Parts: sequence; C-alpha cells; structure tokens
Amino acid sequence: MFQKTALLIISIAMSIASTAQEITLPLWPAGKVPNYQKTNETEKSDTTDIVRISKVQNPEIAVFIPSKKSATGQAVVICPGGGYGILAYNWEGTDIAKWFNSKGITAIVLKYRLPNSKSNIVPDKSPLMDAQRAIRLVRANADKWNIKMNRVGIMGFSAGGHLASTAGTHFDNGNAGAADPIDRLSSRPDFMILMYPVITMSKPTMHSGSRNNLIGQNASSEQAKFYSAELNVTKETPPTFLAHATDDNGVPVENSLMFYQALKDHGIPAEMHLYPKGGHGFGLALGIPETESWTDRCIDWMRSLNK
Repeated sequence: MFQKTALLIISIAMSIASTAQEITLPLWPAGKVPNYQKTNETEKSDTTDIVRISKVQNPEIAVFIPSKKSATGQAVVICPGGGYGILAYNWEGTDIAKWFNSKGITAIVLKYRLPNSKSNIVPDKSPLMDAQRAIRLVRANADKWNIKMNRVGIMGFSAGGHLASTAGTHFDNGNAGAADPIDRLSSRPDFMILMYPVITMSKPTMHSGSRNNLIGQNASSEQAKFYSAELNVTKETPPTFLAHATDDNGVPVENSLMFYQALKDHGIPAEMHLYPKGGHGFGLALGIPETESWTDRCIDWMRSLNK
C-alpha cells in the first residue's frame, strides 16, 4: 500500500512539473539573431540560492499557459532583473509566471541577452531587440496560447523594469513588408507592470550599476536620454502599474515617482503602490506583511483593464 501511494505521489509531482513550463521557444530563427557575433563565450547558470543566468547566447522565452477554461485572455512578458549583468531567472521570472498562471494569465519569461556579453555587436541594443521580439512572438501565437492580441503586456523587475519601460516607450507597429511574418506585428505592449524599476539614467536617482552595464560610464547625453524612460513618455505609452518600497537602497523609489509623474503629465492611466518596507528585489514579497499585498493589487488592476 505504501509503495502504491508513494508511486502515486511521484506520478502526480511529475505531472505537475511537466505541465508547469509547457513551451520553450527560441526568440529568433537559427542563425538569424540580430546584433550577434559568434565568440568563444558560453552561457552560465549559477543555482547557489536562486537561478542566476549570465552571458546569454541563445535568447528564448519560456511560456506558461493556464487551462483554456480559466484563461483570461491576458498575457505578460516577464523580464527578470539583475542589473543588466545577470538574470534572476526564477526569483523574478518563473516563480512569477507560475503565480500568474494561478490567476488564469499566460506568462512568458524572457531570457534576454545582456549587454556585457562579447557576443553583442552593439551592447546596449540587444535587450530591447529581444523584448520587442518577445511581444511580437506572443502575438503571433495568440490563438495557440489562449491570448487576445490586444491584451499582451510586459512586466519587469529592477533592471528588467527598465527594459520593460524602454519597450513601453520605444516601440513600433511592425514592418508590413518584412519577410518574417512575426516582424509584421506590433511591438507595443498593451500595458506595463513595473516592479521597483530602474527608470532614469540621470543622477542622482539612477542605478549606476544598470547604467554602467547598459550604456557605460561615458555614454553620450543622447544615449542617456533615450534610455531614461521618464523622458520618453508620450500619449501612446501604455497604462502602467508600479510598485516600489520606500526603503529600497538599491534603486531609489524616486525612479517610480518620476515615471508616474511623466505618465500623469501625459494623461496615461497609471496606478502606483508605495510600501514602507520591502527593500530591493522583494519578488513576490512572501513573508513581508507590509508588501506582499502587491500581488492582489496588481491582479485587481489587470482585471480592470478588461472592462
């Protein structure tokens, strides 16, 4: 009896594990990754406490799909943080995706290229290229993944929040004449979720590590302006949800405040939640009473978008 029960438990666990991450897809066709040059560099993964991925060579998406019956039609491309030096892949990626699935939301974890890799031709361009491609790729698979094409958002944590905000302020409607049908689709996210995001590339509120990794200490003023999301908000910027802890000693809360003000100035619907405690990198904030309600507020806000 014990043996049969043990086998049943193992079988159930294996079944759950096999369905948790349903699909992994490369972002780009083989041999056609833009802004890429072959080197002897190899991708690295450190699993000491959380999964930290660095030197990404093959950008891809991991797609988590809820049951068709519970699907809301919404999808979120998730950009893990890590200062543009690593990706906190499970803490701010797959863990978040599984939570979204429990709410009927399709979640797509983006393993994007990092600017400190030698395989980039122009270092700062690769992350945004990958984020834009991910949004197009999700739209291209909308029917298969129980998604509505006008409900595809982007989410980011810390430097991943910077990438998400960059994708939300620099996008296009697609190239109608592109040979690849995916490139004909819009890269504009329908909404943004920014968690303790890096926003600006200007002192004194910038996160110097993210800036140095992305554009370097000696970046031109034009380059710094391009990557300062608060300076690039327009009337076309998507609705945005922000959450930040005021005791964040990594990325100052002023980053979120600046972006919220820019959204407000341009008439963009925005919701911001500031928490007294949580520090930087709180993820799902489990066990942090002052902060863990952000998940409920986020889902409430996402549901309001469907009305």
